[in-house]
Amino acid sequence: MSSNRTDAATSLFVAHRNLLFTVAYEMLGSAADAEDVLQETWLRWSTVDQAEVREPRAYLVRITTRLALNRLRSAQHRREAYVGPWLPEPLLTSPDVADDAELADSISMALMVVLETLGPTERAVFVLREIFGFEFDEIAAAVEKTPATVRQIAHRARQHVEARRPRVSVSPGEARAALDAFRIAVETGDVQAMLNVLAPDVVLISDAGGVKQAALRPILGADKVTRFIAGGLRKAPDFAIEPTVVNGSPALALFVAGEFDGVLAAHTQDGRITGMYIVRNPQKLSWLGEELTLSLR
Repeated sequence: MSSNRTDAATSLFVAHRNLLFTVAYEMLGSAADAEDVLQETWLRWSTVDQAEVREPRAYLVRITTRLALNRLRSAQHRREAYVGPWLPEPLLTSPDVADDAELADSISMALMVVLETLGPTERAVFVLREIFGFEFDEIAAAVEKTPATVRQIAHRARQHVEARRPRVSVSPGEARAALDAFRIAVETGDVQAMLNVLAPDVVLISDAGGVKQAALRPILGADKVTRFIAGGLRKAPDFAIEPTVVNGSPALALFVAGEFDGVLAAHTQDGRITGMYIVRNPQKLSWLGEELTLSLR
């Protein structure tokens, strides 16, 4: 490839890089895997004759989608053998992500957990259609199905997700207020205050990959969640909690003996926490060192 063609290819790739990373992350739930997919996308894109490509954005998304689908299918058996629940890798997102309600909702831990219940093709179709707004013929080219089949898959996937995703969105301020109340209750050891900020039917999911202590199954109900947290704190008395922003939403950073130990993301409704997602697996925390800029366009 000539220098001018290389420069043109590079410019187009860089212009769409944030979008491509977001597509891959939404499909894979792994920042590390998404970054690997982008590297592969670039390698393939760099060999393409740009003069033959009418819509670079759609073409790049098609490459990214196919590579992400292949990786997702190959990862399924590893996730089935994973120790305890598998949660998406949390991302430290830039402030503009939190300001974009549509983007923040699309990468929220609550929705990402629901996306894990879809099959690979269903997930790709849902992500491209419902989150990024691609047309059915564009999605069909990416997943190598007919437009009619993609319409059917999209309908099933939408019904599946809507039946499971949180129905109420709250402002970052409301979410932060609930998390601050929870943080203060934990720091002061006030069990009643902790119960007050947890919804009666709260669900806690923790992911440590068998490396650290975590519940091997989801914990249901405020009483059980409170006992689980209190038990964990007794085993790690030298702890600290700090506010942070993960996946576009308020969250908490957890520290034990001065060392970063994990993150707690949450979903709130009516001033109470309804879902808690704790990630302690060190392999899933490596992308929290720098803010990422994501994009739906």
